[in-house]
Amino acid sequence: MRNHKKILIDQLDGKLKPFFEIKNIEVPERGWVYTIRTALNMTLQQLGHKLKITIQGVQDIEKRELSGSISIKSMKEVGKALDMQFVYGFVSNHKSIDEYIEFKARELAEKMVLKNSNLSVENKVKDKLEIQQEIEIYMREIKTEIPKSLWD
Repeated sequence: MRNHKKILIDQLDGKLKPFFEIKNIEVPERGWVYTIRTALNMTLQQLGHKLKITIQGVQDIEKRELSGSISIKSMKEVGKALDMQFVYGFVSNHKSIDEYIEFKARELAEKMVLKNSNLSVENKVKDKLEIQQEIEIYMREIKTEIPKSLWD
């Protein structure tokens, strides 16, 4: 089963990698639709004609883009009308999905090991190296299984 999960994670990482490279692109202050339309010297009426909507409808699209309430479907339609392709995706806050899973697995392993090694006098004898080794073992097991509890 691990190989199947690993393959899926690797495939997902491959699909998300291009987005990671562009994650720092800033959205223009007035939004993409307005910025592209005006850069092309296209009027509201002209874009409205291409979209088969009114001038007010185009203004509404531009406002909804800025507020974040526009649908993906609408953005795809605008992209098509501008002879462009609208793309969207997610950018991980980690270098990869695999790295994210490892981060969460380590976090859970640390919680488990530290919880189970009550700081009693006997356990204080355990040195930091032993604790780190236990954490590594649990982390690898968790990363292999990817239990649903990892996301709690």
